[in-house]
Amino acid sequence: MEFGLKELVGRALAEDLGLGDVTTRLTVPPDRLGQAAIVARKPLVLSGLSAALAAFELVDPALSVKTLAADGDELSAGSEVLTVGGLAASILTAERVALNFLGRLSGVASLTAKYVKAVRLSGSGAKILDTRKTTPGLRALEKAAVRHGGGHNHRFCLGDGILIKDNHIRACGSVALALAGAKAQAPHPLRIEIEVDDLAQLKEALKGGADAVLLDNMTPVQLHEAMAIINGFFRPGPRNLLVEASGGVNLETVGDIAATGVDFVSVGALTHSAPAADLGLDWS
Repeated sequence: MEFGLKELVGRALAEDLGLGDVTTRLTVPPDRLGQAAIVARKPLVLSGLSAALAAFELVDPALSVKTLAADGDELSAGSEVLTVGGLAASILTAERVALNFLGRLSGVASLTAKYVKAVRLSGSGAKILDTRKTTPGLRALEKAAVRHGGGHNHRFCLGDGILIKDNHIRACGSVALALAGAKAQAPHPLRIEIEVDDLAQLKEALKGGADAVLLDNMTPVQLHEAMAIINGFFRPGPRNLLVEASGGVNLETVGDIAATGVDFVSVGALTHSAPAADLGLDWS
Protein backbone atom coordinates (compact mmCIF):
# COMPACT_ATOMS: atom_id res chain seq x y z
CA MET A 1 0.00 0.00 0.00
CA GLU A 2 2.85 2.36 0.83
CA PHE A 3 4.09 2.14 -2.75
CA GLY A 4 2.42 4.98 -4.62
CA LEU A 5 1.07 6.73 -1.51
CA LYS A 6 3.04 9.91 -2.10
CA GLU A 7 2.01 9.91 -5.76
CA LEU A 8 -1.65 9.61 -4.71
CA VAL A 9 -1.37 12.37 -2.12
CA GLY A 10 0.61 14.47 -4.57
CA ARG A 11 -2.25 14.26 -7.07
CA ALA A 12 -4.68 15.30 -4.36
CA LEU A 13 -2.50 18.30 -3.50
CA ALA A 14 -2.18 19.28 -7.16
CA GLU A 15 -5.96 19.07 -7.52
CA ASP A 16 -6.46 21.28 -4.47
CA LEU A 17 -3.72 23.81 -5.19
CA GLY A 18 -4.53 24.53 -8.81
CA LEU A 19 -2.43 27.57 -9.66
CA GLY A 20 -1.47 28.07 -6.01
CA ASP A 21 -2.91 28.94 -2.60
CA VAL A 22 -3.69 32.54 -3.45
CA THR A 23 -5.50 33.29 -0.18
CA THR A 24 -2.58 32.19 1.98
CA ARG A 25 -0.08 33.94 -0.29
CA LEU A 26 -1.92 37.25 -0.02
CA THR A 27 -2.69 37.17 3.70
CA VAL A 28 0.06 35.26 5.54
CA PRO A 29 3.65 36.62 5.68
CA PRO A 30 5.96 34.06 4.07
CA ASP A 31 8.21 33.85 7.15
CA ARG A 32 5.40 33.58 9.73
CA LEU A 33 5.72 30.50 11.94
CA GLY A 34 2.80 28.64 13.44
CA GLN A 35 1.66 25.62 15.40
CA ALA A 36 -1.56 23.67 14.94
CA ALA A 37 -3.20 20.39 15.89
CA ILE A 38 -5.57 18.07 14.07
CA VAL A 39 -8.39 17.22 16.47
CA ALA A 40 -11.26 14.72 16.43
CA ARG A 41 -14.51 16.71 16.67
CA LYS A 42 -16.57 13.59 17.41
CA PRO A 43 -15.73 10.04 18.53
CA LEU A 44 -14.08 8.01 15.75
CA VAL A 45 -11.73 5.19 14.86
CA LEU A 46 -8.63 6.68 13.28
CA SER A 47 -7.37 5.81 9.82
CA GLY A 48 -5.45 7.66 7.12
CA LEU A 49 -2.58 8.91 9.23
CA SER A 50 0.07 7.99 6.65
CA ALA A 51 -1.72 10.01 3.97
CA ALA A 52 -2.05 13.04 6.25
CA LEU A 53 1.65 12.88 7.11
CA ALA A 54 2.51 12.63 3.41
CA ALA A 55 0.46 15.76 2.68
CA PHE A 56 2.43 17.84 5.16
CA GLU A 57 5.76 16.38 4.01
CA LEU A 58 5.08 16.99 0.33
CA VAL A 59 4.06 20.59 0.91
CA ASP A 60 7.02 21.33 3.16
CA PRO A 61 9.55 18.70 4.34
CA ALA A 62 10.73 21.17 7.01
CA LEU A 63 7.43 20.99 8.89
CA SER A 64 7.70 19.31 12.28
CA VAL A 65 4.90 16.79 12.77
CA LYS A 66 4.29 14.82 15.97
CA THR A 67 1.74 12.01 15.92
CA LEU A 68 -0.33 11.56 19.08
CA ALA A 69 -2.48 8.62 17.95
CA ALA A 70 -2.21 5.61 15.66
CA ASP A 71 -4.42 4.11 12.97
CA GLY A 72 -7.00 1.87 14.64
CA ASP A 73 -7.17 3.95 17.83
CA GLU A 74 -10.62 4.79 19.17
CA LEU A 75 -10.61 8.52 19.85
CA SER A 76 -13.04 10.59 21.87
CA ALA A 77 -14.20 14.06 20.85
CA GLY A 78 -11.42 16.57 21.47
CA SER A 79 -8.58 14.06 21.12
CA GLU A 80 -5.53 15.33 19.24
CA VAL A 81 -4.35 13.21 16.31
CA LEU A 82 -1.16 15.14 15.59
CA THR A 83 0.53 18.48 16.00
CA VAL A 84 2.35 20.31 13.23
CA GLY A 85 4.70 23.26 13.43
CA GLY A 86 6.67 25.37 10.98
CA LEU A 87 5.84 27.90 8.30
CA ALA A 88 2.22 28.93 8.74
CA ALA A 89 1.67 29.09 4.99
CA SER A 90 2.79 25.48 4.56
CA ILE A 91 0.45 24.25 7.29
CA LEU A 92 -2.50 26.08 5.77
CA THR A 93 -1.73 24.79 2.28
CA ALA A 94 -1.60 21.13 3.37
CA GLU A 95 -4.53 21.36 5.80
CA ARG A 96 -7.49 20.43 3.59
CA VAL A 97 -5.88 17.47 1.83
CA ALA A 98 -4.66 16.03 5.14
CA LEU A 99 -8.13 16.42 6.65
CA ASN A 100 -9.85 14.96 3.58
CA PHE A 101 -7.85 11.74 3.79
CA LEU A 102 -8.31 11.47 7.55
CA GLY A 103 -12.03 12.21 7.35
CA ARG A 104 -12.73 9.76 4.55
CA LEU A 105 -10.65 6.89 5.91
CA SER A 106 -11.57 7.37 9.57
CA GLY A 107 -15.19 7.33 8.43
CA VAL A 108 -14.67 3.90 6.86
CA ALA A 109 -12.87 2.61 9.96
CA SER A 110 -15.53 4.00 12.30
CA LEU A 111 -18.42 2.45 10.39
CA THR A 112 -16.59 -0.88 10.20
CA ALA A 113 -16.09 -0.83 13.96
CA LYS A 114 -19.85 -0.42 14.45
CA TYR A 115 -20.55 -3.50 12.33
CA VAL A 116 -17.88 -5.51 14.14
CA LYS A 117 -19.39 -4.52 17.49
CA ALA A 118 -22.90 -5.47 16.35
CA VAL A 119 -21.68 -8.94 15.32
CA ARG A 120 -19.83 -9.40 18.59
CA LEU A 121 -22.95 -8.49 20.57
CA SER A 122 -24.87 -11.17 18.65
CA GLY A 123 -22.55 -13.80 20.09
CA SER A 124 -21.39 -14.85 16.63
CA GLY A 125 -17.82 -15.44 15.59
CA ALA A 126 -18.53 -14.27 12.03
CA LYS A 127 -16.10 -11.85 10.45
CA ILE A 128 -17.07 -8.62 8.70
CA LEU A 129 -15.73 -8.39 5.14
CA ASP A 130 -15.45 -5.47 2.76
CA THR A 131 -16.06 -5.62 -1.02
CA ARG A 132 -14.56 -4.10 -4.17
CA LYS A 133 -17.08 -1.23 -3.98
CA THR A 134 -14.34 1.26 -3.23
CA THR A 135 -13.51 4.79 -4.35
CA PRO A 136 -11.44 4.55 -7.57
CA GLY A 137 -7.78 5.01 -6.72
CA LEU A 138 -8.31 4.67 -2.97
CA ARG A 139 -8.83 0.91 -2.66
CA ALA A 140 -5.63 0.15 -0.74
CA LEU A 141 -6.28 2.96 1.74
CA GLU A 142 -9.96 2.12 2.17
CA LYS A 143 -9.26 -1.58 2.68
CA ALA A 144 -6.62 -0.65 5.25
CA ALA A 145 -9.27 1.49 6.96
CA VAL A 146 -11.57 -1.55 7.14
CA ARG A 147 -8.80 -3.44 8.93
CA HIS A 148 -8.26 -0.51 11.28
CA GLY A 149 -11.93 -0.78 12.19
CA GLY A 150 -11.60 -4.48 13.00
CA GLY A 151 -12.95 -5.82 9.71
CA HIS A 152 -11.33 -8.11 7.17
CA ASN A 153 -10.57 -7.77 3.49
CA HIS A 154 -12.26 -9.74 0.72
CA ARG A 155 -10.58 -9.77 -2.69
CA PHE A 156 -8.32 -6.79 -3.36
CA CYS A 157 -8.65 -7.25 -7.11
CA LEU A 158 -10.19 -9.61 -9.65
CA GLY A 159 -7.07 -11.78 -9.74
CA ASP A 160 -7.10 -12.53 -6.00
CA GLY A 161 -9.77 -15.21 -6.09
CA ILE A 162 -12.56 -16.76 -8.10
CA LEU A 163 -15.99 -15.41 -7.19
CA ILE A 164 -18.66 -16.63 -9.60
CA LYS A 165 -21.48 -14.08 -9.50
CA ASP A 166 -25.05 -14.28 -10.79
CA ASN A 167 -24.12 -12.73 -14.14
CA HIS A 168 -21.35 -15.28 -14.64
CA ILE A 169 -23.90 -18.03 -14.03
CA ARG A 170 -26.36 -16.50 -16.51
CA ALA A 171 -23.62 -16.07 -19.10
CA CYS A 172 -22.46 -19.68 -18.95
CA GLY A 173 -25.80 -21.35 -18.30
CA SER A 174 -25.91 -22.83 -14.81
CA VAL A 175 -24.24 -23.14 -11.41
CA ALA A 176 -22.96 -26.59 -12.35
CA LEU A 177 -21.40 -25.43 -15.63
CA ALA A 178 -19.79 -22.38 -14.00
CA LEU A 179 -18.24 -24.48 -11.24
CA ALA A 180 -17.06 -27.17 -13.63
CA GLY A 181 -15.32 -24.61 -15.83
CA ALA A 182 -13.67 -22.92 -12.88
CA LYS A 183 -12.52 -26.15 -11.25
CA ALA A 184 -11.07 -27.46 -14.52
CA GLN A 185 -8.94 -24.40 -15.16
CA ALA A 186 -8.40 -22.57 -11.84
CA PRO A 187 -4.77 -21.94 -10.96
CA HIS A 188 -3.92 -23.42 -7.58
CA PRO A 189 -4.44 -22.29 -4.82
CA LEU A 190 -7.23 -19.85 -5.76
CA ARG A 191 -10.41 -20.51 -3.79
CA ILE A 192 -13.56 -20.99 -5.84
CA GLU A 193 -16.55 -19.19 -4.37
CA ILE A 194 -19.97 -19.01 -5.98
CA GLU A 195 -22.93 -16.73 -5.33
CA VAL A 196 -26.31 -18.43 -4.92
CA ASP A 197 -29.67 -16.71 -4.82
CA ASP A 198 -31.85 -19.59 -3.60
CA LEU A 199 -31.72 -23.01 -2.00
CA ALA A 200 -31.87 -24.87 -5.33
CA GLN A 201 -28.72 -23.11 -6.50
CA LEU A 202 -27.12 -23.83 -3.12
CA LYS A 203 -27.69 -27.57 -3.57
CA GLU A 204 -26.11 -27.35 -7.04
CA ALA A 205 -23.10 -25.55 -5.59
CA LEU A 206 -22.65 -28.21 -2.91
CA LYS A 207 -22.76 -31.02 -5.48
CA GLY A 208 -20.37 -29.07 -7.72
CA GLY A 209 -17.67 -28.91 -5.05
CA ALA A 210 -17.41 -25.18 -4.40
CA ASP A 211 -14.86 -24.09 -1.80
CA ALA A 212 -17.15 -21.32 -0.57
CA VAL A 213 -20.67 -20.06 -1.17
CA LEU A 214 -22.05 -16.55 -1.00
CA LEU A 215 -25.67 -16.57 0.14
CA ASP A 216 -27.02 -13.46 -1.52
CA ASN A 217 -29.98 -11.38 -0.35
CA MET A 218 -31.40 -14.05 1.94
CA THR A 219 -33.41 -13.27 5.05
CA PRO A 220 -32.24 -14.66 8.41
CA VAL A 221 -34.94 -17.37 8.11
CA GLN A 222 -33.65 -18.36 4.67
CA LEU A 223 -30.07 -18.28 5.95
CA HIS A 224 -30.98 -20.69 8.75
CA GLU A 225 -32.50 -23.01 6.15
CA ALA A 226 -29.40 -22.72 3.97
CA MET A 227 -27.09 -23.49 6.90
CA ALA A 228 -29.17 -26.57 7.76
CA ILE A 229 -28.79 -27.83 4.18
CA ILE A 230 -25.04 -27.15 4.21
CA ASN A 231 -24.44 -28.83 7.56
CA GLY A 232 -26.59 -31.78 6.52
CA PHE A 233 -24.60 -32.19 3.31
CA PHE A 234 -21.33 -32.59 5.20
CA ARG A 235 -22.68 -34.56 8.18
CA PRO A 236 -21.23 -36.53 9.93
CA GLY A 237 -17.90 -34.98 8.97
CA PRO A 238 -16.82 -31.38 9.48
CA ARG A 239 -18.23 -28.65 7.23
CA ASN A 240 -15.64 -28.30 4.47
CA LEU A 241 -17.08 -25.09 3.07
CA LEU A 242 -16.82 -21.41 3.86
CA VAL A 243 -20.12 -19.54 3.97
CA GLU A 244 -20.56 -15.83 3.31
CA ALA A 245 -23.77 -13.81 3.55
CA SER A 246 -24.31 -10.58 1.66
CA GLY A 247 -27.13 -8.27 0.65
CA GLY A 248 -29.65 -6.50 2.85
CA VAL A 249 -26.99 -5.96 5.50
CA ASN A 250 -27.19 -2.92 7.76
CA LEU A 251 -26.47 -2.20 11.41
CA GLU A 252 -29.96 -3.34 12.39
CA THR A 253 -29.79 -6.68 10.54
CA VAL A 254 -26.13 -7.70 10.71
CA GLY A 255 -26.40 -9.30 14.16
CA ASP A 256 -29.28 -11.57 13.12
CA ILE A 257 -27.49 -12.46 9.89
CA ALA A 258 -24.27 -13.33 11.69
CA ALA A 259 -26.14 -15.41 14.28
CA THR A 260 -27.30 -17.87 11.58
CA GLY A 261 -23.88 -19.51 11.65
CA VAL A 262 -22.25 -18.05 8.54
CA ASP A 263 -18.50 -17.48 8.57
CA PHE A 264 -18.51 -14.05 6.96
CA VAL A 265 -20.85 -11.13 6.39
CA SER A 266 -19.77 -8.85 3.54
CA VAL A 267 -20.86 -5.22 3.63
CA GLY A 268 -20.44 -2.95 0.61
CA ALA A 269 -21.57 0.04 2.67
CA LEU A 270 -18.28 0.03 4.59
CA THR A 271 -16.60 1.72 1.66
CA HIS A 272 -19.37 3.02 -0.60
CA SER A 273 -21.55 4.69 2.04
CA ALA A 274 -19.44 5.49 5.08
CA PRO A 275 -19.97 9.09 6.26
CA ALA A 276 -16.81 11.14 6.70
CA ALA A 277 -15.49 11.40 10.23
CA ASP A 278 -15.40 14.90 11.71
CA LEU A 279 -11.89 16.25 12.27
CA GLY A 280 -10.49 19.76 12.14
CA LEU A 281 -7.26 21.70 12.38
CA ASP A 282 -7.02 24.06 15.34
CA TRP A 283 -4.44 26.82 15.41
CA SER A 284 -2.40 27.25 18.59
